[in-house]
Amino acid sequence: MRYVDEYRSEPEAQKFVDAIGRLANQPWNMMEICGGQTHTMIKAGIDRLLPPDVAMIHGPGCPVCVTPLELIDRALAIARRPEVIFTSFGDMLRVPGSTTDLLSVKSEGGDIRMVYSPLDAVKLARQNPERQVVFFAVGFETTAPANAMAVWQAAQEKLDNFSILCSHVLVPPAMEAILSAPDNRVQGFLAAGHVCTVMGYWEYEPIAERYRIPIVVTGFEPLDLLHGAYLTLKALEEGRWGVENQYSRSVTRDGNKPAQELLGKVFEVCDRKWRGIGEIPASGYRLRDELAVFDAERRFDVGELTAQESPDCIAGEILRGLKKPHECSAFGTRCTPEKPLGAPMVSTEGACAAYYQYGRHQVAER
Repeated sequence: MRYVDEYRSEPEAQKFVDAIGRLANQPWNMMEICGGQTHTMIKAGIDRLLPPDVAMIHGPGCPVCVTPLELIDRALAIARRPEVIFTSFGDMLRVPGSTTDLLSVKSEGGDIRMVYSPLDAVKLARQNPERQVVFFAVGFETTAPANAMAVWQAAQEKLDNFSILCSHVLVPPAMEAILSAPDNRVQGFLAAGHVCTVMGYWEYEPIAERYRIPIVVTGFEPLDLLHGAYLTLKALEEGRWGVENQYSRSVTRDGNKPAQELLGKVFEVCDRKWRGIGEIPASGYRLRDELAVFDAERRFDVGELTAQESPDCIAGEILRGLKKPHECSAFGTRCTPEKPLGAPMVSTEGACAAYYQYGRHQVAER
C-alpha cells in the first residue's frame, strides 16, 4: 500500500530489533501512551521482539476507555428521551454503562445514530428542527478541533436544537499524573503522534525536564514504534532526557495553530475524571460559558448522575500501566468483546480488546 508499506518492512524492522538488542544493558520500562499504538504493537508482536528486560507498558491513551462510567450513564439517559436524536462514533455504542449500552438502547427504540463526523450531527440538527440532536464528543486533542468546529458552526447558524455531551481529555496532564504516582514504573514515553500533530510537542518539554525522562513523539506503523522505542532506549542508556520527534513527517514543535485557536474559542481547560483513574486536574475540555447553551449535560439536566464501577473490572490498573490485560481474572472468561465488563474490552483502541483480538488470552506471555 503506497505510503504505508515502507513503514511495515520486515528487513527494516529487524534492523531496529537488532539495534535495540545491542543497546539494552539493563531493565527499562517504556510506555506507549496511545491505544492505537498499543493495537499496532500487539498485532505486529513488537513487544515480543524487544529484549526480555525492555518492557512496554500500555497507557491510558484510549479516550473511549477513560470516559467515566457516569458519563456513559448520562449519555444513556439522554439517548432514551423521545425528542432526542443521539449521535456518536461507532466505538462508543457498545461501551457498557452501569446497566446497559447505547446499542441496547437503540434496539429498544432509542433514536441513536452512528456518524462519521460531528458535522454530520450538525447537518441532522439542520434537517430535523423539531428534534434535539446530541453528539457524544469523546476524544483527546486529536478529535477536539472537529468537535469545536461543530459547536462553532451551530453557534453561527443559531441551531438551538444541537448540543454536545463533552468528554474531552488531555494527554500531558495524564502523563504527569502517571509520573507523579508513588507506584509509577514508567521511565520513558512514546508520545501519541496524532495528538502532537494538533498540539505540537512543546507541552511535553517541561514534563521531560521536571521528571528527567525521555519523551519521543512516535507514529503508528510498526517501524514508527520500533524507531520510537530505539530512540527512547538510547536516551535512557545515555542518561539523557528531553523530547525527540520521530514522527517528523506529520508533527512540528508548534503544531496546528489554526486548530489550537479554534479550540481556545470554543473550549476551556477543566478538571476531568478519568474512568478507573479518578480526577486529574486541568486534564479536560469543557465548553466556554458563552457557548454553554450547547452543553447537553446542562440542557438535559443529567450532570448529577453518578455511577459505581464494577469491582470485577481492573481497567484502572490496566490504564495506569500497573497490570496487563491477561492479568485480570475476568479476562477472556467473564469479560469478552461480546459481554464486556469495561470499555477496554470493546473499544477499538482498548488494550484488552487488542490482547483478545490477537490471541494473547490463548497463549502464555513470555
